[in-house]
Amino acid sequence: MRYVLAVHGGAGTILPGQQDEARYHAGLREALAAGEAVLRAGGSAVQAVVASVVALEDCPLFNAGHGAVLTSAGTHELDAGVMDGLGLCAGAVAGVRHVRNPVRAAHALLAEGRCVLLGAEAADRFAAAVGLATVPNHYFTTPHRLAQLRALQAAAPTATALDHADDDERMRRAPLHAASDDSARFGTVGAVALDAHGNLAAATSTGGMSNKRPGRIGDTPLVGAGVYANNATCAVSATGTGEHFIRACVGHDIHARIAHGGASLASAAHAVVHQSLPALGGSGGVIALARDGSLAMPFNVCGMYHGWVRSGEPPGTAIFP
Repeated sequence: MRYVLAVHGGAGTILPGQQDEARYHAGLREALAAGEAVLRAGGSAVQAVVASVVALEDCPLFNAGHGAVLTSAGTHELDAGVMDGLGLCAGAVAGVRHVRNPVRAAHALLAEGRCVLLGAEAADRFAAAVGLATVPNHYFTTPHRLAQLRALQAAAPTATALDHADDDERMRRAPLHAASDDSARFGTVGAVALDAHGNLAAATSTGGMSNKRPGRIGDTPLVGAGVYANNATCAVSATGTGEHFIRACVGHDIHARIAHGGASLASAAHAVVHQSLPALGGSGGVIALARDGSLAMPFNVCGMYHGWVRSGEPPGTAIFP
């Protein structure tokens, strides 16, 4: 039985020594352990990526689920997407406010098969109807996220900030398009997996940007942008400046370069992250997994929380190149 699993917890200029890095490595290892337990037991790639992302959503260190950033209205609106490389089935939710684990709601939509993307109150109602855990909106709030929002609004009421931002005044005033600023951080979590049956899957989840406009939806729940899986080529989960990832169709572009251009996974992912995205002013990274089990995890910023594990091998985690 051979399998491969990779996870990420967001990208950005995460400078060495500025954080308690050990806590982030531990969170990544927990997510790997959750997904690998599924794969080791013979479970599917879809089940594995959902299990890994649930672990990341439950960890307050990352910008998804409990610990997500707040909108300008002081509320949480969460997005998630899941895609199965077998049959290209997908499910996604956008702007949910009460689903404890948005990735579970996305998975439930995939399983139901009636629609791909469901938003806001309708998605919350669907999750409750299928028996998923729901919580009051304040469940997602942590003291750190509340302080982050208040500091940002005090400095620049209409500005938005990406995740993992420090207290630098330059970052607090940076608008969305200033992602090339060395202080920008991008908060999303995700996972990609290849199971013992040769099937690929990807899942991505996020709270978006601190002080974002209510109703704003990024690339995370959009098939072909922040999440993509196709057994013919690869599985991709993205993290970065969402608007640029949407415009670049990042996940599908990596697939297309492999399927139609004959590129390797490494060269396709590198070209998109280091050429196509910067050309639009975008920053971030991806974790990508090919059908042959090869991995590519490029990012065009200083660091990205990421981890990986292969059957029969110990897991690994990293933040910097």
